[in-house]
Order: sequence, then C-alpha cells, then structure tokens
Amino acid sequence: MRKISDTVGRLAALRGAGAMNTGLAPDSSRLTRLDAFGSNPGALHGYVHIPAALAPDAPLVVVLHGCTQTAAGYDLGAGWSDMADRYGFAVLFPEQQRQNNPNLCFNWFNPEDSRHGTGEALSIRQMIAAVTARHAIDPARVFVTGLSAGGAMASVMLATYPEVFAGGAIIAGLPYGSATTMPQAFDRMRGHGIPGEDALAALVRDASDHDGPWPTISIWHGSGDATVAPSNADAIIRQWRSLHGANARPDRQETVDGYPRRVWHDASGWPVIEEYSITGMGHGTPLAVAGDDRCGQAGAYMLDASISSTRHIGRFWGLIPADDVRESAAPRTAVLERMPPPAPRTAEPPEPAGASANVGKVIEDALRAAGLMR
Repeated sequence: MRKISDTVGRLAALRGAGAMNTGLAPDSSRLTRLDAFGSNPGALHGYVHIPAALAPDAPLVVVLHGCTQTAAGYDLGAGWSDMADRYGFAVLFPEQQRQNNPNLCFNWFNPEDSRHGTGEALSIRQMIAAVTARHAIDPARVFVTGLSAGGAMASVMLATYPEVFAGGAIIAGLPYGSATTMPQAFDRMRGHGIPGEDALAALVRDASDHDGPWPTISIWHGSGDATVAPSNADAIIRQWRSLHGANARPDRQETVDGYPRRVWHDASGWPVIEEYSITGMGHGTPLAVAGDDRCGQAGAYMLDASISSTRHIGRFWGLIPADDVRESAAPRTAVLERMPPPAPRTAEPPEPAGASANVGKVIEDALRAAGLMR
C-alpha cells in the first residue's frame, strides 16, 4: 500500500494538471456535437466527424482523450479526422465533463462507470449505437482507441462490450479491472499490485456474457513513461493472450520505424495482438509530424516520436492501406453481430504506527477535498 502522503501528493499534482487546456477554441474544431443519443447515465458529451462522402457500411473509430484533454484537442493532435476524410471512415469522440472528473479523466477505475450497462461505459455504448444507426455504419467494423485514462477506458469498453468492437488500441493505458478505487489506480499506474495473468483474463471473461470472437488488441507504450508504468503494457498482453489462445511468446518480432514491434497470433495464424514499445518516449501518444507518414500535431501528451500511432493502428485494423507487408488484423467477415441500441514488487517502509487504522477514511477525505471523488 502506498503512503498516505504519497497518494495525497499525487492528487495535488493531478489537481494542478487539471488547469491545463489542450483543446481547441470551439470555432476551430472540426467536430459536430452528438445530441439525443440515449439516457447518458455517465453524463458525457459526444462529438463526431463524418466525412462528406461517407459510403454506406463505413467503419467507425471511437477515440477517447486523456486527462486534461478535450475531444477537439486530441483530434487535432492525433489526426483521426484527417485520416477519416482521406480513407472514408467515421469518428466518434466521447468527452469527459468537469462535474464528473475535474481533470477530465474518464473514470476507468470507478465500478459505477466501468461495468456493462452502467455509467460512462453505457453512455459511450449509446453514442456508438446512435452513430451506427444514423450513418449506416458497418457494425462489424467498429473500433476504439484511447490515451492514458482514455486508454484505460478503451480497455473498459473492450471488456464490457466485446461484441461491439472488431479491435481496440490502448495507448499508455492499463488493463481492465485492475483498480476499483483511486488509491488502487495510482498503485497500478506505478506498476504495483497488478493481478496475475489468470486473474486478468478472468476479469474480462466475467465482464460480460460474451462467447464469440474477441476484439484484436494494439498496445502502445513509451519505455520512459513515468506516469503509467510500461509494465501495464505487459499486463494488457497477459490479459488478452489466453482469451485469444495465443502463445506466451510472440510469433513475430520486428523493428518498425526504428521501434520494436511484437505480434501474437491465434490458432488460425491470425494476428490478434500487437505491441509497440516506443524506446525512451514518455507519457503520451506517439506521432510523426514530418515525413511521408506525418499525421497530427505535437503538443501536451502528443509526442513527436517519428512514428504515427494513428496511421499504424489504422493499418492494423485495415482502415488505412498497408504500404508494405506488415500484418493487418482487418476484421474477418461477419465476426460480429449487429447490436440494437441499448433501451516483481519492491517492499516499501511501513506506515507509522497507528496510521493504518483510519487509512481508508483519510484517503477518501483527501480525494473529496481534492475534488477527485464524487
């Protein structure tokens, strides 16, 4: 367990970070507000970008921003709308609100928001159903990606609604179900207390009654990330590996744009998990802002690493044409059914004597005082 002082210090740091504004001015955004999409129990906003000439049965990408970010700001940085215009898919951007989380983090660790049929997870599902119906989206080609808390929320969506998604991409995120309180969330972000492989897989199996094919998983993490420990990328691999029936060791290892990429296949030889480790990069989404693969703009947590995660994720999903022989996990025909709209750890010094008696209350009080707990 972390010291109380450590937890409170991290709360204060996040509180300060909440003052950052990485979004666009409203009149500069390319996104359109999504209205009347359901009961919205998570009280989220939603925005879409629909290319002018969107073909019937086009794919949909759901994009989840990180803490202190907005939908428009993340779109500007990652370049998803630009890719949508170029390659003909729709993009949906759920957006957190300060009344839910003062730092604009999706509440991926909150049980109310991370279960099937409740909270923020249901709000995002309702947005997907609305966009799918209004724009004749192909329900077999719906994907989700996110950064940091948005990456952890992408894990939530993949686990709680696996029948909805053909694939997901988790950038600097965490495995599903690994934390259910704010103190646990900070522990997992530091790489402490992450469950073992069997427990991680069970968390996904128990999150829904799904018995069909599982979504493919693309994992991106900077090896120098001091905010979310890179061990979380390994945990995400362990969480999904047995579900896909993949081997413990990767079936393919290569270097792509100067960075190591590993790939796991299922029993049929289909690529179902890929992982990019961005050597030396800190916490953020890796971008290429120059060269033939350029996409997006660098900024806070949007890091020029000379590799475009947006383009490579799109290629893995089959949305962007491959320019080489790298494997794609484009959805196999009819793998998903149409869904109707929903009605080793380091020991630490012990706490001072007597500190454990009321530690839970002290932490909860600190969370409320910091405005990070409802």
